[in-house]
Amino acid sequence: MSDNIRIILINTFHSGNIGSTARAMKTMGLTDLWLVSPQHFPSPDANSMAAGALDVLEKATLVATLDEAIANCSLVVGTSARRRNMSIPMLTPSDCAEKMVIEAQSSKVALIFGQETMGMTNEELLKCHFHVAIPANPEYPVLNLSAAAQIMSYELFQATVRIKQQGTLMPTTGKELLAECQQMEQFYEHLETALNDIGFIVKAHPGLVMNRLKRLFNRARPEIKELQMLRGILSAAQKKHIH
Repeated sequence: MSDNIRIILINTFHSGNIGSTARAMKTMGLTDLWLVSPQHFPSPDANSMAAGALDVLEKATLVATLDEAIANCSLVVGTSARRRNMSIPMLTPSDCAEKMVIEAQSSKVALIFGQETMGMTNEELLKCHFHVAIPANPEYPVLNLSAAAQIMSYELFQATVRIKQQGTLMPTTGKELLAECQQMEQFYEHLETALNDIGFIVKAHPGLVMNRLKRLFNRARPEIKELQMLRGILSAAQKKHIH
């Protein structure tokens, strides 16, 4: 299961935090680190802070965009130090870890950390199915990036141990696969085109409609077969409108 759990860092400013995150991951049995446009990497500071986790650091995958990092993931959770009014379901760290561990049996899952200075943007959070915040002192709830990664890695490790001991792993045979993020993005492109074709979207404010629809379908988390059916409906509506 741990092989399917992906830790993603976006545009990390201090390369030492990348090394510290790699170390935090390895202590809890995680190895799949993805870096989205880090500002300084590879870096001696990252190597130094990784200590005994250089293998995790050396295997890290570098990509230019968040979309690339989550393309084949069916569950994506974004971290944030503050609650936001975005209609994205919130999870506690323990509930988040349990959900990720269970779903990692059959598909790739991702936990995302934003840049140190600003965290995740609203646009990045809109790509997530869930949002998790680590409870802390309300007067100063902002954790260092690697500290947050260590806490969440610990929760994932604990959830793995707990679920195995309780025997609550869900059977994967006969279970329909959930759509991956890349498939969802292709669906959103098709949806926006279709809504434009039939005149549903107001051209002056196209983003308002699409943002709400993305939140809706991210909450619904359709299966691949359901997504194919939805795209078939869109295609039929487009053909009907043309004729």
